This record gives sequence, structure tokens and C-alpha cells, in this order.
Amino acid sequence: MIYPETIDTLDLQFGDNPAEFVITTMEEIDSELNGIADDPHKHNYYTILWPTKGGGDHIIDFKEYVLKEDNLFFVSPGQVHQVITDPNPEGFVIMFTPCFLEKNSINGGFISDLKLFGKSDETPPLKLDREEVKILKPLVISMKDSFSEYISGNRKGLMLEKAGAYLKLFLIECSSLCRIEAGDNTQEIEVEKGMIRSFKLLLEDNFKKYHMVSEYASMLNVTPNYLNEVVSRAVKVSAKELITERIILEAKRMLLFSDKSSKEIGYSLGFDDPSHFSTFFKKGSGVTMQEFKMSLAGKP
Repeated sequence: MIYPETIDTLDLQFGDNPAEFVITTMEEIDSELNGIADDPHKHNYYTILWPTKGGGDHIIDFKEYVLKEDNLFFVSPGQVHQVITDPNPEGFVIMFTPCFLEKNSINGGFISDLKLFGKSDETPPLKLDREEVKILKPLVISMKDSFSEYISGNRKGLMLEKAGAYLKLFLIECSSLCRIEAGDNTQEIEVEKGMIRSFKLLLEDNFKKYHMVSEYASMLNVTPNYLNEVVSRAVKVSAKELITERIILEAKRMLLFSDKSSKEIGYSLGFDDPSHFSTFFKKGSGVTMQEFKMSLAGKP
């Protein structure tokens, strides 16, 4: 099944009005959808999903996870995701735009350093134990209460700022639960964190044009071997693998959301030779583009 490309630019709304921050429940969303699973979709805002009861599946960038109680899911702008819940789900859904983060003094570097939002295989669901739930749930409840006061018209601006403050505390607490183990050299760790952040930003802006580790290493003024070492140490895969994964992911998104031919997709991703791109896709994903499209046709 091919979904229209217009779904690629969904904006955050509350009712019929544009919004920068919304917190709601899985029960309310399930009621709006009449219990029908949503289609795979993308949007330009961040989403945090916290199931507290029920089950189902959450598919993020074509990787499937079970919706388990007290597992937190973090979805970045542009990621393809689909939520398929069992009947009568319970939980929280927090949605906010990059603009909302800026207005609440939460910059892009803060989000990058948290290591919460990223590719699905970089940020699998965050599993909470009882003590962690006790810490995080009051923050979400306070966030929702502040948002309820905001939409009711009580001290509107202040209540949205209050919700933003609780959101920042919530993200900080979540980050403390999933921090990657670091070595002893603090200065070296900070340098490497900055390099990884810069590499990921460069990759996001240039993956359709540059496909070689050496090209990104040159832009970062380091050797390809050093870049590979730093990336491998932090995310357990090489820089080359990250480049390949990003190109394959975009190809899959285009196969899902458009009716472009394999040849057109290859050209748009910087491959002049269609057969080279077909080989690249098969090697990187394990299936041909035709097999991937056929697998989409079998999805609900």
C-alpha cells in the first residue's frame, strides 16, 4: 500500500488549531480513531509515548517493538512510525515542536546530548522499573495538569511555560536512565560527543550527496579511521554503516510515501547507476526494493 506524500508534513495540532505542545492520553487518541490503527506516518514534531496498560506494537522506521507497560518510546521529527494497540490502551502521549523547545530554553544540543531521540536502533524503548516510574509519573501528571489549565484559559502563557519546565525535567530524568557508559577522560569524552553530534548533523544534511566516510571526515578535519573509531565506540556501528543506514532508510520512506520508481529514488539519493543503487539497497537491507514494496502491501 502506498501512502500519499502529503502525509510527510503533518503539523502538530490541538483540535483544529496549530499547536507547539500537546500532552494527551492513549485512551483519548484511541477514542478519536474509533479503535482503528493509524497508518504509518511522519510528522515534524517530537513524540514521547508511555504505555501504562495494554499491549500492541509500535513500528519506528520499519523496526517493530512490542508496546509494553512502562516502556518509553521517543520518536524524532521525520521518523516513520505506526502505533497498533490492543483494545482500550492506557498511557500518555507527549508531543512538542522544535520551536517549543527553543522557547523553553531547550536547544538542539541539549536534545542531542540526551541520547533519547535518534534512529530506532540507537534509542530502543526505555524500560522503567517501579522506582523510575515513581520519579517520572508525577512529572507527567504535573505536565498534563499545566496543559489542562492552559487550554482552559487560566494563566495561559505561564501554564505553557510551566509545562515546558516539567518537560525539561522529564527529559533530564529519562536521560540519566540511558546514559552510555563513558571512560575516565572527561575532556576526550566531550570532544567525541561534539564530533558525533557534528557528524550526525552533516550526515542529515548531506547523505543524498556524500556517501563516503572520507568526505565527512574531511569536513570534520579528522581522518576516516578516527571518525570510524569515535562513532563505533559511541553507537556500536561504524560511520560507514550509519551512512548506509541513513540512505537505506530514506529509500524505504520514499518507497512508502511516493510512487517513484526505483531508478528515480536512486537518482534522488545521489546514485547515477540504477543497478549500483539496487545492489546497494539489497546489500544494506537484505531485500530487494521490489521485495520491500511487496512487504508493504501486506501491512494493514
